[in-house]
Amino acid sequence: MDKARPFCIDKREVWEAYKRVKANRGAAGVDGQSIAEFEEDLSNNLYRIWSRMSSGSYFPPAVLRVEIPKDNGAGVRPLGIPTVSDRIAQMVVKRYLEPKLEEHFHDDSFGYRPGRSAHEAVYVARSRCWKYNWVLDLDIKGFFDNIDWELMMRAVRHHTDCKWVLLYIERWLRAPVSMPDGTLVSREKGTPQGSVVSPVLANLFLHYAFDCWMSRNHPDVPFERYADDVICHCRSEAQARSLRG
Repeated sequence: MDKARPFCIDKREVWEAYKRVKANRGAAGVDGQSIAEFEEDLSNNLYRIWSRMSSGSYFPPAVLRVEIPKDNGAGVRPLGIPTVSDRIAQMVVKRYLEPKLEEHFHDDSFGYRPGRSAHEAVYVARSRCWKYNWVLDLDIKGFFDNIDWELMMRAVRHHTDCKWVLLYIERWLRAPVSMPDGTLVSREKGTPQGSVVSPVLANLFLHYAFDCWMSRNHPDVPFERYADDVICHCRSEAQARSLRG
């Protein structure tokens, strides 16, 4: 193996990651570079990402913090916007990790998964509401910003020992946040909502923290989970209150 590039990453993976990022569009990150500007020197920019990831010298830039109004008008939702280059690097890792996790994920997990959608979750919830008289509606407050890194990495290592995947996930978790006023803020927990790899990591964390827990402790309570939003179906008020308690 080339000592200068200890990690074997196919150049084709960077190309495929770029195409996915382009299709998803998205705003510029802290460097102000748009996808169109990135494409002005496409070959060199993609080669640079591949070279740095393969050599272990890729370090993510700060994540740009933006705030968008919540749909229900109750405050704002903080998002972290990586640069275009960083989104491509994250997509390389996502393309590697996601297939390994999909075979383990719960059937009632719908958010940010290939071939699944919010419409499917709503359809399943509606059909179950005809069979169960009570629901418990859960929303984990500040979930993305409070994920425990040690537990997160323990879950990732359970599914892969790929050194470059583990290395870069840890670096993304620790990347600082560039606030709207330009100040850099270090983080000690959480994964930015808005990054490419965060939804996969969030689903993995909640797979163990919620889905598996429900299967062990409340196997008779079906649910639909879309990221950190959950609806649990109960047969009685007492069952719903017991689950909530």
